[in-house]
Amino acid sequence: MDARLNYFADPTAGKVLKYFMSAGKVLKDSPLPTAMQELVALRVSQINGCAVCIDMHTKEAAAAGETSVRLNLVAAWREATVFTEAERAALGLAEEGTRVADAAGGVSDEVWARAAKHYDEEQLTALVITISFMNAVNRLNIITQQPAGNYEPGQFH
Repeated sequence: MDARLNYFADPTAGKVLKYFMSAGKVLKDSPLPTAMQELVALRVSQINGCAVCIDMHTKEAAAAGETSVRLNLVAAWREATVFTEAERAALGLAEEGTRVADAAGGVSDEVWARAAKHYDEEQLTALVITISFMNAVNRLNIITQQPAGNYEPGQFH
C-alpha cells in the first residue's frame, strides 16, 4: 500500500509536522507517565482504526516495558484484570474523548471525575491533550492511508 501523500516530501506538511512533532515532544516530557501515554495513544488509535499509530504505539509501549498481555488487552480493557484503576480511568476518558460524535453528551461527568480522582491537574491536562493530539494524528494518517508495519521504536523522538 502506498500513501496518498508523502508528508516528509511536502514543504507545507514539513512545516506543520515540525510543530506537531514539537507538541508530541512536550507531551512525552509531561508528568503523565510514559506507559499511560502509550496505552491511551494505542486505545485512541484502535478506536479510530489508525494502523500506523497502532503499530507505533504498540512498539513504543513495548519498548517502555509494557507486556504483550497488557498490550493485547487494551482493546478490551473493561473486562481485563491487568489494568489499575488509574489506567482504567484514563482509558475511559480516552474512549469518551475519542467517541464524542457517538456520545451526545461528550465526556460524562462520571468519566471525568474518575480521571480527576487519579490524576492531578497537570496530568489531566496532558491526558486531554494527548487524546486530542492522537485523534488529530490518526486523521492525518487515515485520510492519506499511511502504511503500517515498519515503525521502529524511537523513530520520531
